[in-house]
Amino acid sequence: MFRNGRKTCSQYQRVLFEKTSILDYLKQTTFSSSSSSTSILVKQQQQSRNYYSRFPLLFRKLKDFTFLPPSFYSPSSSSSSYSSSSSYFVRNGFIKWYLSMIKNHPILTKSITSAGIYTAADFSSQMLTDRSLESYDFLRTLRMAGYGMLLAGPSMHFWFNSMSKVLPQRDIITTMKKIFVGQVVYGPVMTAVFFSLNAGLQGENGAEIVARLKRDLLPTLTNGLLYWPMCDFVTFKFIPVHLQPLMTNSFAYLWTIYITYMASLNKVSPAIVEVE
Repeated sequence: MFRNGRKTCSQYQRVLFEKTSILDYLKQTTFSSSSSSTSILVKQQQQSRNYYSRFPLLFRKLKDFTFLPPSFYSPSSSSSSYSSSSSYFVRNGFIKWYLSMIKNHPILTKSITSAGIYTAADFSSQMLTDRSLESYDFLRTLRMAGYGMLLAGPSMHFWFNSMSKVLPQRDIITTMKKIFVGQVVYGPVMTAVFFSLNAGLQGENGAEIVARLKRDLLPTLTNGLLYWPMCDFVTFKFIPVHLQPLMTNSFAYLWTIYITYMASLNKVSPAIVEVE
């Protein structure tokens, strides 16, 4: 019995020693892993501090831009800032940048947007009618882009801002008033300027421009009454003022395909218009 008891006791001691060794090993492993991760983090922080100390002026200038979160430029930022910056781009991206450009440079941004839409619309119009790159008229596309850049974009900026000041409400009656004024004033004036300017750049004289307006202006405005009131209702009723030109430009894509086609029609002789 005694020998068996001593044997059992020694077995318990050996098992207890083995468990203690395993626990010590786990503690050492955990401590070493945590210490290694801590050392890596310290090294990363030290590297970021070194970069910041070497190029302080560069980081200060980069802080002025809103494309990256402020934590990205912090001297104490770690590797987690890279994942947060990538999610920042995903959440904000181009839309945030575009809205900031509209806020800081409204006329320029709206003008460039309008020029891009007029360019795309004229390209689509030529592809739908000619369907050949060999006969593509690049000067015509350049004229349309110039019109969007220099006239359509700035004029829409001032027009929508004026409408929001004169008629600031968004109820149905006020929205219908804005639509009516747009169809009576802004639409006819801009369409006449578009046809006249485009014809003049193609070398037509004053009499030929007047003849073109007599032939094309009224049918274009009549067709516009079937399209623009619905677009204007959505724009004036639901869209903020600073984004109304963007919405109108989006609607204008289809309309510009039509009017660029109308503007590309052959010039008309004044004598033919007088006979008709």
